[in-house]
Amino acid sequence: MKQIALDIALAPAPTLEGFAGRLNQEAVQFLAQWCAAGRQRSPVPVYLWGEAGSGKTHLLRAARHALQQQGEPCGWLDAASPADVPFEGSWRAALMDDVQLYATGQQHTAFNWFINAMTPADGQPPRAVLAAGSLPPTDLPLREDLRSRLGWGHVFQLHAPTEGECRALLQQAAAQRGLALGEGVTDYVLTRFSRDMGSLMRLLERLDRYSLQTRRAVTIPLIKAMLEEGA
Repeated sequence: MKQIALDIALAPAPTLEGFAGRLNQEAVQFLAQWCAAGRQRSPVPVYLWGEAGSGKTHLLRAARHALQQQGEPCGWLDAASPADVPFEGSWRAALMDDVQLYATGQQHTAFNWFINAMTPADGQPPRAVLAAGSLPPTDLPLREDLRSRLGWGHVFQLHAPTEGECRALLQQAAAQRGLALGEGVTDYVLTRFSRDMGSLMRLLERLDRYSLQTRRAVTIPLIKAMLEEGA
């Protein structure tokens, strides 16, 4: 039986500072101010859209992490969430990811979240809504009342990172894990694997785990061995 290392490093939480993409800096700077605003945060909804790999989920998770670090609980809804997640009065924000994939029940939940966020009870200030999808609001395959609410606030288009930005992102994420990438590893990964941010981070997590399990440095032969074993 293969012995599993017990000290596998935990993946660092995504951060706004760790987001790659020169063309996305306007959205990142806006979200940084949005997260820091606290009770002064505008209730006007924010919507991010872009192709797969442009970093939408990364930014939503980074925003959620920033809010939680400030003691601000928030709700999370995505395509894998149950269709009837209730809105919690303690939330300071409602985050919705991959809205283009929402089934009928999730669309109903998302609409209810909007209503509760905009009309809080007991004299509480309105809650903020941050959402993301792969399409601009007008093209989303959603019920009209939800689609219109997603599009009436701040809308930012995200762009996939360039090869140079992917390289910097991979090296930065590896350094955050204390993981040294052997000679040629970055070039090997970027020429043979998907360059979208989510895929790169999942691959890095696999490499980190496999490196610890086998007690070997991250090299091209290690990557090949990991793939052959399906680890």
